Amino acid sequence: MERVRDVTIYDLAERLEVSVATVSRALKNDPVVSKKTKKRVVELAEKMGYRSNHFARNLRKQRTDTIGVMVPRLNSSFMSTVIAGIENVANAEGYNLIITQSSESFEKEIAGAKTMFNNRVDGLLVSLANESENLDHFEMFSKKNIPVVFFDRTEDHERFTDILIDNRKAAYEITTHLIRQGCKRIMHITSSLKRNVYAERLAGYRQALEENNLPAGKDDLIITSLSMEDGENIAQKIAAMHQRPDGIFVSNDNCAAGCVIGLKNAGIRVPQDIAVAGFNNDPVSRVVEPNLTTINYPGYEMGETAARILINHLNGVLPIHTTNSVLLRSELIVRGSSLRK
Repeated sequence: MERVRDVTIYDLAERLEVSVATVSRALKNDPVVSKKTKKRVVELAEKMGYRSNHFARNLRKQRTDTIGVMVPRLNSSFMSTVIAGIENVANAEGYNLIITQSSESFEKEIAGAKTMFNNRVDGLLVSLANESENLDHFEMFSKKNIPVVFFDRTEDHERFTDILIDNRKAAYEITTHLIRQGCKRIMHITSSLKRNVYAERLAGYRQALEENNLPAGKDDLIITSLSMEDGENIAQKIAAMHQRPDGIFVSNDNCAAGCVIGLKNAGIRVPQDIAVAGFNNDPVSRVVEPNLTTINYPGYEMGETAARILINHLNGVLPIHTTNSVLLRSELIVRGSSLRK
């Protein structure tokens, strides 16, 4: 099928018997053009299916008014909340978003970065995949002075800004809470320790155990993908243990909810037999029974903050190559899944 030719401002000008400059100004809502003429131009443009050539205009001004967003998974409640925060700020400033997911794959993350670069995004917001090995694929942005801001999952570097919470402190607080509820053997379920969020949560967990003279055995650390199914499977293994833990700290709420469901199906009481705590304050934490003790992770605020900082880079308020870490507050929320006293 032959493609229909696009309507141009020359076509509009010819039909209206006005100059091309008048049509151009009218479409830009320039006050120089009378309201009557603007109305005629806009109505005809809509009737003829005219589309503004943003691409050509953006090439002239060396901007696309587009921000790239790279996340590990789109089916994450936390990431959806972050993206909502990003979109709120970006759209208010006249930017559109291109969003891609790595599905936790390093190769897909590299391919996604190349796609964003080739699509000439003005700036990039990134949360790293679990399998990411380095930041080499973001060097092309740095060389072109395209700002990159990392949020949540970050990596040590010397050129970019990070937005995150104090994961070690949060994990320390939640583990200490479990200890104060009388837990003597606390299992920690987490994901790839390549990522800062999980490595720091493990450090906070171990710090709390050490300060309270409690053991941290090899069997008490489980690495998974942190899905709800993982939580249910781990609960089955715990149920078969001769000596079970009396507390479980999970690095996200989905997996923690799966643990609660699996433990209850095995006839193990939560929290009386085993106290359970999650992380992120996802909606599932308020649906599972008992409700999950968790860490409130301000996803929407993180998205807004990341977008504002990136746009400040683009507007020259902040230098492009700024090494800076912005820490947002987190909060321990105590609910029924851990209350043993």
